[in-house]
Amino acid sequence: MESNLPNNRRIVIIGIILLIAVIYITKLFTLQVVDNKYKTSASSNVLRYVTQYPVRGLIYDRNNKLMVYNEAAYDLMVIQKQLDAFDTADFCKILDIDKDFLIESLKDAKIYSRYKPSVLIKQISAKTYAILQEQMYKFPGFFTQTRTLRKYPDSIAAHVLGYVGEVNEKNIEKEKYYKSGDYIGASGIEKSYEKYLRGEKGVNVFMVDVHNRIKGSYDEGRIDREAVPGKNISLTIDAELQKYGEKLMGKKKGSIVAIEPSTGEILCMITAPTYNPGLLSGRPRAKNFRKLQIDTLKPLFNRALQAQYPPGSTFKPMTALIGLQTGVVKPTTKYGCQYGYHVGNFSLGCHGHPSPLNLIESIQHSCNAYYCHVYRNILDYSSDAGIVANYTKWRELVMSFGYGKLLEIDFPFELKGLVPPASYFEKLYGNGWNSLMNVSMAIGQGELLVTPLQMANFSATIANRGYYYTPHLVKDIQGDDEIAPKYTVKRYTKVDSQYFEPVVQGMYDVVQGGPGSTARNARVDSLDICGKTGTAENPHGENHSIFIAFAPKDNPKIAISVYVENAGYGTTYAAPIASFMIEKYLTGKVKRKWYENYIMNANLLNVEKKD
Repeated sequence: MESNLPNNRRIVIIGIILLIAVIYITKLFTLQVVDNKYKTSASSNVLRYVTQYPVRGLIYDRNNKLMVYNEAAYDLMVIQKQLDAFDTADFCKILDIDKDFLIESLKDAKIYSRYKPSVLIKQISAKTYAILQEQMYKFPGFFTQTRTLRKYPDSIAAHVLGYVGEVNEKNIEKEKYYKSGDYIGASGIEKSYEKYLRGEKGVNVFMVDVHNRIKGSYDEGRIDREAVPGKNISLTIDAELQKYGEKLMGKKKGSIVAIEPSTGEILCMITAPTYNPGLLSGRPRAKNFRKLQIDTLKPLFNRALQAQYPPGSTFKPMTALIGLQTGVVKPTTKYGCQYGYHVGNFSLGCHGHPSPLNLIESIQHSCNAYYCHVYRNILDYSSDAGIVANYTKWRELVMSFGYGKLLEIDFPFELKGLVPPASYFEKLYGNGWNSLMNVSMAIGQGELLVTPLQMANFSATIANRGYYYTPHLVKDIQGDDEIAPKYTVKRYTKVDSQYFEPVVQGMYDVVQGGPGSTARNARVDSLDICGKTGTAENPHGENHSIFIAFAPKDNPKIAISVYVENAGYGTTYAAPIASFMIEKYLTGKVKRKWYENYIMNANLLNVEKKD
C-alpha cells in the first residue's frame, strides 16, 4: 500500500497541471478566437478610423431653381502628443481667434486625450482654410477634416428650409447613427427630411504608430467605406413667389400661405418678420441664434404654422356651408341688418350695407347679423336633439375642413388651432348655455383659433368644391418615384358639393361685385379672383387684417391666405397683398406698380396700441 503513495501523488500532480493547462488554453482560445473585444482594443491602438462625412443633399424649388447648396468647410483637429512649439500669434491671426481662446481650447483637447485627435475649431471657411494650408507646415500636430456648410443663393424661405445644428445627447440616444460632433437637421425641411438629406457616413482606416502618427492606409484601403451623398429634394415652393411675398411682408408681422388646390402643393409659406437663413450656418450660428431668440419681433417664430388666430369674417363661408348642409338656410333666405344683430340687451355690431340680404349677398357684403341668425338656427333648430348634440354636429362639420386638428403637413411643429368641444361651453356656462352665449363664433371670433396654413387649406377646399389634399412641401426626392401616398388622397368634407356654388359666387362677388363689395381693391382684370375679407379683433392693439382667396373661379390654380397683424380691416392690407401674389403667380408680373409700392413700403412694425 505504502509503495503506491508516490505514484498516486504523481498522478494527482499531473492531473492538476493538466487541468491548469486546459484552463489556460481555453481562456486563450476564448480571448483570441471567440471574444473579439480584446482584439478590437488592440486594433484601436494601431488603427485610426477617420469618418468621411457625406455631402448633404441639395434643395431645389418646384421649377428646379437651387435654394440650398453646400460649400466646403473644415474642422481643425489637434493631437496633443504631436504638438511642438509654434508661433501662437501667427496661428491666431490666420484663424481670426484670440490667444485666450486658443489656450482654453488646447487645454480641453488635452483633457480629452493626448494621443487621439480632437476638434479644436469647427467649420473653418474655405477662404481661411486656403491660407492655413499654406502655413500648416509651421504647426505640427494640427490637421484638418473636411465638412460642409449650407449656403443660400437667394437668402429666402428661412422658416421653410430650416437649419442644421450639432447633435445633442437626445439625438444620439434616439438614433445610434449619430456621434458627438455630427450635424442634424434642426428645423424646417432640414429636420423633416433629415434621413434623405444627410446621406451615409463613410470611413477611412489608417495604420498609426504608438504616438498615433499615420503610417498609411490599413490593408491597402480594402475596408475603407466611401460616404454616400444625401439625396436631392425638390420642394413644391415657387422660389420667385416666395421671394416676392417676403418683400411684400418686409415691414410687417404676419404670414402668407399659398396652395395649389389640385394637388395640395404649398406654393409659398411666408412668415414675417423673417431672417437670412445664412445667419444660422457656420461658426457664427450659435451667436446669431441667441440674437434672433431675444429679438422682440420673434423672427424665429413660424407664424404660418404656429400662430393661432381668430379667423374673423373669413369664417362666414363656413357658417354658410354648414347652414346649407343642415337645412336651416337656403341661397334665397334673407335676413335684415340694422347695423348689427340685436336681441334684448345683446348687440353684435355690423357696418352699413343694403338690407335685407340673401346668402350670396351676405358673403359679398360680409353681414354679421346674417350669420348670427344662421349659427343660432344651426344650434337651436337643425335637429330636435338639443344644443349639445347640434353644436357637436356643427363642430364635426367644421373639423372636416381641417380646422381644430393637425393637417399633418410634412413639416415639424405644426399646431392645430382650436374648435372647442361642447363640454367646454357646458363647463363654462353650465345648464344655462344657449346659442346666444357663443354666437360670435358665427363670424370667426370668440373661442375659435386657426393657423394661416389651415385658412389657406380652407380656401383650397372651397375652390375644389368640397375636398382638399393634405398640404405638403416636398414635390420629389431623388431616386424616389413618388411622394408619400397620403399626399395624393382627396380628403372630402362632410358638406355636400352641391352647397359650394352659392358660397363660391358670394366670394366672387366680394372681389368682382359692385359698390359695397368688401374687396374690390383685390380685383385683377381677367383673373376671376374669389375672396373673403376678415378683420379679427385684437385687444392688444390694432385689429388684424385677413383675406382668403382663390383664382380663377373655375379650375383654380392658387388658393391663398394672408394675415397681417395690427393692420386694420381685411381690405386695407391683406386683400391687396393676396391679389398681388395671385397676379404674380398667374401672370408673372404685377401691373399696379403704384399700389404695389405703397403696400410694400408700408411699415406696420411699430403700430401703436389702442387706448
